[in-house]
Formats: sequence, C-alpha cells, structure tokens
Amino acid sequence: MKLVVVSAGLSVPSSTRLLADRLAAATGRYASLDVQVVELRDLAVEIAHNFTSGFPGRALSAALEAVTEADGLIVVTPVFSASYSGLFKSFFDVLDQDSLTGKPVLIAATGGSARHSLVLEHALRPLFAYLRAVVVPTGVYAASEDWGAEGLAERIDRAAGELGRLMEGLGSRAGAGAVLRVDVADTADVADMADVADMAVASVAVDTDTAAAIAPRSLDGALASAHGFTVIPFEQQLAALRP
Repeated sequence: MKLVVVSAGLSVPSSTRLLADRLAAATGRYASLDVQVVELRDLAVEIAHNFTSGFPGRALSAALEAVTEADGLIVVTPVFSASYSGLFKSFFDVLDQDSLTGKPVLIAATGGSARHSLVLEHALRPLFAYLRAVVVPTGVYAASEDWGAEGLAERIDRAAGELGRLMEGLGSRAGAGAVLRVDVADTADVADMADVADMAVASVAVDTDTAAAIAPRSLDGALASAHGFTVIPFEQQLAALRP
C-alpha cells in the first residue's frame, strides 16, 4: 500500500517534517507501506503558477497524482495565524476536489505554543471532512515544548495505529472484491447479503432477472430477516404519529 506524507514545513530542518517522518515511521509498524513524502516548500512557485495559469507544472503534477493514487495520507502543517499555512491550503485548493473521497487521512500540526492545539479541530478536520476524506480520530499537535517530553510519542503511536489499521482494513476489503453480484440461482440466499453491511467499500449489483425474482421480498426485508428485526416503512411510522 502507498502512504503519501504531505509536509508544509518551510525551514530546514523543520519540526513539521520531523513530526511527519515520525508519524510515517510509526504507521509503518502497523501496515506494510511504500512511503512517499511531498515537500510543499519545493512546490510553492508551481502552486502559485497553477492559480494564475490553471495548469500544474511537472513537479506539482507528480505530487497531485501521488496524493490522488495514495491509499492513505499523513498531512502536517505549521500553524500560521491560528490556522493551517497558506501554502498548505493552496496545495489542497489545486487538488481535484474528488481526489480524497473515502481516503484515510491523519491530520497533524506543529506550533510554538500549546494554545494552538485546537487548530486540528477547528481548521484541519473540517477541511478534510469537506473533501470527504476519512479522518482518523486522533490528530497530533506538537508544540515546541512537546519535543522530548512525555505524551507526544504515545499520541503519535495511537494516531499511526488508527491510520495503519484503517488502511489495512480498506485495502484487504478492496482486494477481496468490492462488487458482489447476485445470480438468479442465489436468490434463496439473499438474506446472506447482510454481510455487505460490514464491508466499507461494498456495492451490490443485482441482475435484472434476480430483481424480478425477489421483488416481493425487498432487499431491506432480506437484511432485516438476517438481523432479526422488522423494517417499518416511513409512511407507516408517520401515520402512527398522527392523531
């Protein structure tokens, strides 16, 4: 699986890049990964040109393609004016809006003060929720005083574990086949389709003849039977509430 790390650090050496590297190394303990790092500092000029010309340069195009094709992302930004940096936001502005749909993302940030830690929740998480990414529950913020102190390593390991397990889970399900086709001969076992509910990326394709054969017994009904509950149509529930 391919993990792409997007670092928006500006200095060399950079605490943002250091945090990105530690997160990538920790994630590698939970999943077998091919890691690629995208340094936005090296792409700043091409990103600006993309806004004015509408076309990415060669390096930026390669970075955008890497992010689009990745199985998971780690994104790390320094805090500027209580939010993500302009360079960080600009990169995701030129990325195709559908590129991150359903993609696991670990968010992280660095700053000079612990007072900026809420940037993860009020800026980064909403941004990637808008892009329809799957953001892992634990974000990692590292203030200047966190380096070498207790707690940072544990947060890194917890977040990396969440990302690694999510990538492994989605990867194994996709590899097993995302589409389940039901043939006419299998209509007696439609109730078994309840297993589909446990597949994060599953879709169901039902042949026309099969659909006709099971019309009296809807798919919702089959799933309900499999789980031992009764599906009550919305209209019927609404009628029960009327005086």
